[in-house]
Amino acid sequence: MEFRYLGNSGLKISEITYGNWLTHGSQVENEIATQCVHAALDAGITTFDTADVYANTRAESVLGEALRGQRRESLEIFTKVYHPTGPRGHNDSGLSRKHIMESINGSLSRLGTDYVDLYQAHRYDFETPLAETMQAFADIVRQGKALYIGVSEWTADQIRAGHALAKDLGFQLISSQPQYNMLWRVIEAEVVPTCVELGISQIVWSPIAQGVLTGKYAPGGELPPGSRATDERGGAETIKRYLTDEILTGVKSLEPIAADLGLTMAQLAIAWVLSQENVASALVGASRPEQIADNVGAAGVTLDAEVLARIDDALGHLAVTDPSLTKSPATRPS
Repeated sequence: MEFRYLGNSGLKISEITYGNWLTHGSQVENEIATQCVHAALDAGITTFDTADVYANTRAESVLGEALRGQRRESLEIFTKVYHPTGPRGHNDSGLSRKHIMESINGSLSRLGTDYVDLYQAHRYDFETPLAETMQAFADIVRQGKALYIGVSEWTADQIRAGHALAKDLGFQLISSQPQYNMLWRVIEAEVVPTCVELGISQIVWSPIAQGVLTGKYAPGGELPPGSRATDERGGAETIKRYLTDEILTGVKSLEPIAADLGLTMAQLAIAWVLSQENVASALVGASRPEQIADNVGAAGVTLDAEVLARIDDALGHLAVTDPSLTKSPATRPS
């Protein structure tokens, strides 16, 4: 496993981060989830990402239980706040001081830790003054409940405003967690240049496009049984935009590139993300322990300019690049 600094901080995280969105507490039984976490640890992954909204807090509990007994100082544990949790009352979502302060305490209890290494605003909250949100984060850092603060799916302007307030309040905004892969490149035009300027790194989710970039979905073919595309509990909805014959044919053309490098398709997709400017880590999930070993094979892989050009020739014209697609709901979800 290789490690990279997160933003302009002194915090190092593993190039591959284990995330449990859509799996722990919902799609995967707790025993299998624990096996996946232990497989991640055995593979050298030290960074684990979750959120209070995942399976309505159950994912945090599953991760906390799976990590019990590990040396806390050897881990980097991340979680998030914004989306509705609990009974979804009128103050059970957003980035108000009330919701943030209550949420961090709940997350720490479920995770079984006194602090998280990174606490992230899961989306931008248009209903709360940004100054209120950042003051709450500053207080959580001073209380030692979070060491650093990050954001997820914020625009370049929102990141810039948040960074300025954080600096005034005496803490560091060090990370952005956007969706990013060969097919979804909306951060490249605005978010990445802003973050490079400000010393903020990307921790990217969906590096294999919900499994599409593994090549397991064939153009015109039947959906593989048990795949994310057949999961009506959330997976099918998130993946459907990628399941066009044009995209799947483009993905198929990546197979000789991966073969030339001795990589699986998943490894090629993750290595591509890790080769991009400003990326500190790629988030991967797993529904089976053996998937971890495949994903970790991308750590330390360097793709040269010729390989990157071949990938762009295959998929670049299919990639979504519109920066306006980085956005948060106009009102808090309930």
